[in-house]
Amino acid sequence: MTTLHDLDLKQLEAFAAVISTGSVTAAAKALNRSQPAVTRLIKELEQSLGYLLFIRNGPRIHPSEEALQLHQYVQKALQSLQQIRLRAEEIGHQQHRPLSIAATPALAAGLLPQALATLDLQNKVQIISESAEQTAHAVITGEADIGLCSLPLEHHAMDLHWIGQSRCVVALRHDDPLAKEPQLTLTCLAGRRLIAPLNPLRLRGRFEKALKKLKVAPHEMIETNSSANILACVRAGLGVAILEPVTAWGIPLEGVTIVPLEEDIPYFFGVITQQNRQLPVAAQALIGALEDAAAALLPAFQRLTAAEHPRVMRWLNSDE
Repeated sequence: MTTLHDLDLKQLEAFAAVISTGSVTAAAKALNRSQPAVTRLIKELEQSLGYLLFIRNGPRIHPSEEALQLHQYVQKALQSLQQIRLRAEEIGHQQHRPLSIAATPALAAGLLPQALATLDLQNKVQIISESAEQTAHAVITGEADIGLCSLPLEHHAMDLHWIGQSRCVVALRHDDPLAKEPQLTLTCLAGRRLIAPLNPLRLRGRFEKALKKLKVAPHEMIETNSSANILACVRAGLGVAILEPVTAWGIPLEGVTIVPLEEDIPYFFGVITQQNRQLPVAAQALIGALEDAAAALLPAFQRLTAAEHPRVMRWLNSDE
Protein backbone atom coordinates (compact mmCIF):
# COMPACT_ATOMS: atom_id res chain seq x y z
CA MET A 1 0.00 0.00 0.00
CA THR A 2 1.24 3.48 -0.89
CA THR A 3 1.82 5.71 2.14
CA LEU A 4 2.17 9.48 2.31
CA HIS A 5 5.92 9.07 2.71
CA ASP A 6 6.05 7.37 -0.69
CA LEU A 7 4.52 10.38 -2.47
CA ASP A 8 7.46 12.63 -3.20
CA LEU A 9 6.60 16.29 -3.83
CA LYS A 10 8.99 16.53 -6.79
CA GLN A 11 7.31 13.52 -8.38
CA LEU A 12 3.88 15.11 -8.00
CA GLU A 13 5.15 18.39 -9.45
CA ALA A 14 6.59 16.55 -12.44
CA PHE A 15 3.35 14.63 -12.95
CA ALA A 16 1.23 17.80 -12.83
CA ALA A 17 3.61 19.61 -15.18
CA VAL A 18 3.49 16.83 -17.79
CA ILE A 19 -0.32 16.78 -17.66
CA SER A 20 -0.51 20.58 -17.97
CA THR A 21 2.07 21.03 -20.72
CA GLY A 22 1.36 17.86 -22.68
CA SER A 23 4.93 16.56 -22.93
CA VAL A 24 7.97 15.67 -20.85
CA THR A 25 10.10 18.18 -22.79
CA ALA A 26 7.74 21.09 -22.06
CA ALA A 27 7.37 20.01 -18.43
CA ALA A 28 11.15 19.93 -18.01
CA LYS A 29 11.39 23.51 -19.29
CA ALA A 30 8.58 24.67 -17.01
CA LEU A 31 10.23 23.07 -13.98
CA ASN A 32 13.76 24.09 -15.00
CA ARG A 33 14.85 20.46 -14.88
CA SER A 34 16.41 18.11 -17.41
CA GLN A 35 14.18 15.87 -19.48
CA PRO A 36 15.75 12.67 -18.08
CA ALA A 37 15.15 13.94 -14.56
CA VAL A 38 11.43 14.49 -15.23
CA THR A 39 11.17 11.08 -16.92
CA ARG A 40 12.81 9.47 -13.87
CA LEU A 41 10.43 11.23 -11.47
CA ILE A 42 7.40 10.04 -13.45
CA LYS A 43 8.64 6.45 -13.51
CA GLU A 44 9.31 6.55 -9.77
CA LEU A 45 5.80 7.84 -9.13
CA GLU A 46 4.31 5.10 -11.31
CA GLN A 47 6.29 2.50 -9.38
CA SER A 48 5.12 3.95 -6.09
CA LEU A 49 1.47 3.99 -7.16
CA GLY A 50 1.54 0.62 -8.89
CA TYR A 51 -0.05 1.68 -12.20
CA LEU A 52 0.86 3.54 -15.38
CA LEU A 53 0.19 7.25 -15.55
CA PHE A 54 1.17 7.78 -19.17
CA ILE A 55 0.79 5.69 -22.29
CA ARG A 56 3.90 5.99 -24.42
CA ASN A 57 3.70 5.96 -28.23
CA GLY A 58 7.18 6.65 -29.55
CA PRO A 59 8.15 10.21 -28.59
CA ARG A 60 4.56 11.05 -27.64
CA ILE A 61 2.85 10.32 -24.35
CA HIS A 62 -0.80 10.42 -23.37
CA PRO A 63 -2.21 10.43 -19.84
CA SER A 64 -4.00 7.28 -18.78
CA GLU A 65 -7.53 7.35 -17.38
CA GLU A 66 -6.03 6.86 -13.91
CA ALA A 67 -3.76 9.86 -14.46
CA LEU A 68 -6.67 12.12 -15.41
CA GLN A 69 -8.56 11.07 -12.29
CA LEU A 70 -5.51 11.59 -10.08
CA HIS A 71 -4.57 14.96 -11.58
CA GLN A 72 -7.49 16.90 -10.11
CA TYR A 73 -6.43 15.91 -6.59
CA VAL A 74 -2.73 16.49 -7.17
CA GLN A 75 -3.43 19.92 -8.65
CA LYS A 76 -5.48 20.97 -5.63
CA ALA A 77 -2.83 19.65 -3.23
CA LEU A 78 -0.05 21.54 -5.00
CA GLN A 79 -2.12 24.72 -5.00
CA SER A 80 -2.68 24.32 -1.26
CA LEU A 81 1.05 23.87 -0.68
CA GLN A 82 1.71 26.98 -2.74
CA GLN A 83 -0.73 28.90 -0.53
CA ILE A 84 1.12 27.65 2.57
CA ARG A 85 4.40 28.89 1.14
CA LEU A 86 2.94 32.31 0.35
CA ARG A 87 1.31 32.63 3.77
CA ALA A 88 4.58 31.64 5.46
CA GLU A 89 6.46 34.32 3.53
CA GLU A 90 3.84 36.93 4.42
CA ILE A 91 4.01 36.02 8.09
CA GLY A 92 7.79 36.24 7.99
CA HIS A 93 7.68 39.68 6.41
CA GLN A 94 4.72 40.82 8.52
CA GLN A 95 2.69 41.39 5.36
CA HIS A 96 -1.07 41.72 5.24
CA ARG A 97 -2.80 38.44 4.62
CA PRO A 98 -4.69 38.46 1.29
CA LEU A 99 -8.45 38.79 1.39
CA SER A 100 -9.62 35.43 0.06
CA ILE A 101 -13.13 35.24 -1.42
CA ALA A 102 -14.88 32.12 -2.68
CA ALA A 103 -17.95 32.52 -4.86
CA THR A 104 -20.02 30.72 -7.43
CA PRO A 105 -19.13 31.84 -10.97
CA ALA A 106 -22.24 34.00 -11.37
CA LEU A 107 -21.66 35.87 -8.10
CA ALA A 108 -17.89 36.06 -8.62
CA ALA A 109 -18.29 37.77 -12.00
CA GLY A 110 -21.66 39.49 -11.73
CA LEU A 111 -21.70 40.98 -8.23
CA LEU A 112 -18.34 40.75 -6.47
CA PRO A 113 -16.35 43.17 -8.71
CA GLN A 114 -18.93 45.94 -8.17
CA ALA A 115 -18.65 45.51 -4.41
CA LEU A 116 -14.84 45.40 -4.39
CA ALA A 117 -14.70 48.57 -6.49
CA THR A 118 -16.31 50.55 -3.66
CA LEU A 119 -13.69 49.56 -1.09
CA ASP A 120 -10.33 51.12 -0.34
CA LEU A 121 -8.48 47.85 -0.66
CA GLN A 122 -5.13 47.64 1.12
CA ASN A 123 -4.84 43.86 0.96
CA LYS A 124 -4.12 41.60 -1.96
CA VAL A 125 -7.37 39.95 -3.07
CA GLN A 126 -7.82 36.34 -4.17
CA ILE A 127 -11.06 35.27 -5.86
CA ILE A 128 -11.82 31.55 -5.97
CA SER A 129 -14.63 30.69 -8.41
CA GLU A 130 -16.18 27.34 -7.51
CA SER A 131 -19.46 25.44 -7.48
CA ALA A 132 -21.90 26.20 -4.67
CA GLU A 133 -20.83 23.10 -2.78
CA GLN A 134 -17.10 23.85 -3.17
CA THR A 135 -17.63 27.49 -2.20
CA ALA A 136 -19.22 26.45 1.09
CA HIS A 137 -16.40 23.95 1.68
CA ALA A 138 -13.74 26.63 1.10
CA VAL A 139 -15.32 28.81 3.78
CA ILE A 140 -15.82 25.97 6.27
CA THR A 141 -12.18 24.85 5.96
CA GLY A 142 -10.84 28.40 6.25
CA GLU A 143 -9.47 28.47 2.72
CA ALA A 144 -11.63 31.54 2.07
CA ASP A 145 -12.38 34.45 4.42
CA ILE A 146 -15.81 35.04 2.92
CA GLY A 147 -18.12 33.21 0.53
CA LEU A 148 -20.96 34.10 -1.83
CA CYS A 149 -23.19 31.17 -2.58
CA SER A 150 -26.70 30.29 -3.68
CA LEU A 151 -29.05 28.66 -1.19
CA PRO A 152 -29.37 26.22 0.55
CA LEU A 153 -26.76 27.16 3.17
CA GLU A 154 -27.55 24.90 6.10
CA HIS A 155 -24.04 23.96 7.21
CA HIS A 156 -23.54 24.36 10.96
CA ALA A 157 -19.85 25.24 10.66
CA MET A 158 -20.43 28.62 9.04
CA ASP A 159 -22.12 31.92 9.81
CA LEU A 160 -24.72 33.23 7.38
CA HIS A 161 -24.66 37.05 7.47
CA TRP A 162 -27.57 37.86 5.19
CA ILE A 163 -29.61 36.46 2.31
CA GLY A 164 -30.23 38.24 -0.97
CA GLN A 165 -33.38 37.71 -3.01
CA SER A 166 -34.13 38.83 -6.55
CA ARG A 167 -36.28 37.64 -9.46
CA CYS A 168 -35.19 35.46 -12.34
CA VAL A 169 -35.47 36.82 -15.88
CA VAL A 170 -35.65 35.54 -19.45
CA ALA A 171 -32.62 35.83 -21.74
CA LEU A 172 -33.30 36.00 -25.48
CA ARG A 173 -31.31 36.64 -28.63
CA HIS A 174 -31.68 40.33 -29.54
CA ASP A 175 -33.63 39.60 -32.74
CA ASP A 176 -36.06 37.17 -31.10
CA PRO A 177 -39.64 38.46 -31.54
CA LEU A 178 -40.21 38.08 -27.79
CA ALA A 179 -37.25 40.40 -27.06
CA LYS A 180 -39.48 43.41 -27.81
CA GLU A 181 -41.92 42.55 -25.03
CA PRO A 182 -41.69 44.55 -21.78
CA GLN A 183 -42.45 41.42 -19.76
CA LEU A 184 -42.89 37.72 -20.47
CA THR A 185 -44.84 34.85 -18.95
CA LEU A 186 -43.60 31.29 -18.78
CA THR A 187 -46.30 30.24 -21.24
CA CYS A 188 -44.49 32.28 -23.91
CA LEU A 189 -41.65 29.75 -23.73
CA ALA A 190 -43.78 26.71 -24.63
CA GLY A 191 -42.17 24.70 -27.41
CA ARG A 192 -38.92 26.67 -27.28
CA ARG A 193 -35.51 25.07 -26.73
CA LEU A 194 -34.39 25.94 -23.21
CA ILE A 195 -30.76 26.55 -22.20
CA ALA A 196 -30.73 25.33 -18.62
CA PRO A 197 -28.38 24.95 -15.63
CA LEU A 198 -27.03 21.44 -15.20
CA ASN A 199 -27.64 21.16 -11.44
CA PRO A 200 -31.29 20.16 -10.79
CA LEU A 201 -31.03 20.72 -7.04
CA ARG A 202 -30.86 24.51 -7.08
CA LEU A 203 -32.38 27.10 -9.43
CA ARG A 204 -33.23 24.68 -12.23
CA GLY A 205 -35.46 22.60 -9.98
CA ARG A 206 -37.31 25.77 -9.02
CA PHE A 207 -38.20 26.90 -12.53
CA GLU A 208 -38.93 23.35 -13.71
CA LYS A 209 -41.51 23.15 -10.91
CA ALA A 210 -43.06 26.42 -12.14
CA LEU A 211 -43.12 25.21 -15.76
CA LYS A 212 -44.73 21.91 -14.74
CA LYS A 213 -47.38 23.68 -12.70
CA LEU A 214 -48.36 25.76 -15.74
CA LYS A 215 -48.08 22.71 -18.04
CA VAL A 216 -45.47 24.50 -20.14
CA ALA A 217 -43.17 22.02 -21.86
CA PRO A 218 -39.98 23.21 -23.57
CA HIS A 219 -39.08 21.61 -26.88
CA GLU A 220 -35.74 20.25 -25.54
CA MET A 221 -32.85 21.39 -23.40
CA ILE A 222 -29.20 22.27 -23.66
CA GLU A 223 -27.60 21.85 -20.24
CA THR A 224 -24.50 23.60 -18.90
CA ASN A 225 -22.91 24.33 -15.51
CA SER A 226 -22.15 27.98 -16.33
CA SER A 227 -24.43 31.02 -16.58
CA ALA A 228 -21.90 32.59 -18.96
CA ASN A 229 -22.30 29.54 -21.21
CA ILE A 230 -26.06 29.99 -21.06
CA LEU A 231 -25.77 33.58 -22.31
CA ALA A 232 -23.37 32.54 -25.07
CA CYS A 233 -25.78 29.82 -26.25
CA VAL A 234 -28.66 32.30 -26.25
CA ARG A 235 -26.62 34.80 -28.31
CA ALA A 236 -25.82 32.05 -30.82
CA GLY A 237 -29.54 31.47 -31.32
CA LEU A 238 -29.57 28.02 -29.74
CA GLY A 239 -32.52 28.77 -27.50
CA VAL A 240 -33.90 30.90 -24.68
CA ALA A 241 -33.11 30.79 -20.98
CA ILE A 242 -34.67 31.40 -17.60
CA LEU A 243 -31.67 32.99 -15.94
CA GLU A 244 -30.65 34.03 -12.45
CA PRO A 245 -30.51 37.84 -12.22
CA VAL A 246 -26.88 38.30 -11.13
CA THR A 247 -25.44 37.16 -14.45
CA ALA A 248 -28.27 38.76 -16.41
CA TRP A 249 -27.76 42.25 -15.00
CA GLY A 250 -24.15 42.00 -13.82
CA ILE A 251 -22.55 40.60 -16.97
CA PRO A 252 -24.56 42.03 -19.88
CA LEU A 253 -23.72 40.39 -23.19
CA GLU A 254 -24.08 42.21 -26.49
CA GLY A 255 -26.63 40.46 -28.67
CA VAL A 256 -28.66 39.20 -25.70
CA THR A 257 -31.79 40.93 -24.41
CA ILE A 258 -32.93 40.47 -20.82
CA VAL A 259 -36.69 40.61 -20.25
CA PRO A 260 -38.40 40.57 -16.83
CA LEU A 261 -40.48 37.51 -16.02
CA GLU A 262 -44.08 37.98 -14.89
CA GLU A 263 -43.98 34.93 -12.63
CA ASP A 264 -41.86 35.40 -9.53
CA ILE A 265 -39.17 32.71 -9.63
CA PRO A 266 -36.83 33.92 -6.88
CA TYR A 267 -33.09 33.55 -6.80
CA PHE A 268 -31.57 33.38 -3.31
CA PHE A 269 -27.93 33.74 -2.35
CA GLY A 270 -26.09 34.30 0.89
CA VAL A 271 -22.88 35.79 2.30
CA ILE A 272 -21.07 33.32 4.56
CA THR A 273 -17.97 33.10 6.74
CA GLN A 274 -16.42 30.39 8.90
CA GLN A 275 -18.25 30.02 12.20
CA ASN A 276 -16.83 32.09 15.07
CA ARG A 277 -13.89 33.28 12.95
CA GLN A 278 -12.38 36.68 13.64
CA LEU A 279 -12.83 38.40 10.29
CA PRO A 280 -10.25 40.71 8.73
CA VAL A 281 -11.36 44.33 8.53
CA ALA A 282 -11.50 44.07 4.74
CA ALA A 283 -13.87 41.08 4.95
CA GLN A 284 -16.16 42.95 7.35
CA ALA A 285 -16.28 45.90 4.96
CA LEU A 286 -16.99 43.62 2.01
CA ILE A 287 -20.06 42.12 3.69
CA GLY A 288 -21.69 45.54 3.70
CA ALA A 289 -20.38 46.48 0.25
CA LEU A 290 -21.93 43.35 -1.25
CA GLU A 291 -25.34 44.31 0.09
CA ASP A 292 -25.05 47.82 -1.37
CA ALA A 293 -23.88 46.45 -4.73
CA ALA A 294 -26.74 43.93 -4.87
CA ALA A 295 -29.30 46.62 -4.08
CA ALA A 296 -27.90 48.81 -6.86
CA LEU A 297 -27.62 46.01 -9.43
CA LEU A 298 -30.66 43.77 -8.94
CA PRO A 299 -34.22 45.01 -9.57
CA ALA A 300 -36.57 44.42 -6.63
CA PHE A 301 -33.64 43.22 -4.49
CA GLN A 302 -34.58 42.18 -0.97
CA ARG A 303 -32.24 41.64 1.96
CA LEU A 304 -33.34 38.89 4.31
CA THR A 305 -31.83 38.12 7.68
CA ALA A 306 -30.01 34.86 8.32
CA ALA A 307 -32.83 33.85 10.67
CA GLU A 308 -35.17 33.64 7.67
CA HIS A 309 -33.18 30.81 6.04
CA PRO A 310 -35.42 28.01 7.49
CA ARG A 311 -38.56 29.81 6.29
CA VAL A 312 -37.10 30.30 2.80
CA MET A 313 -36.09 26.65 2.57
CA ARG A 314 -39.54 25.46 3.71
CA TRP A 315 -41.09 27.60 0.99
CA LEU A 316 -38.64 26.40 -1.66
CA ASN A 317 -39.28 22.78 -0.77
CA SER A 318 -43.05 23.13 -0.72
CA ASP A 319 -45.29 22.24 -3.65
CA GLU A 320 -46.87 25.67 -3.79
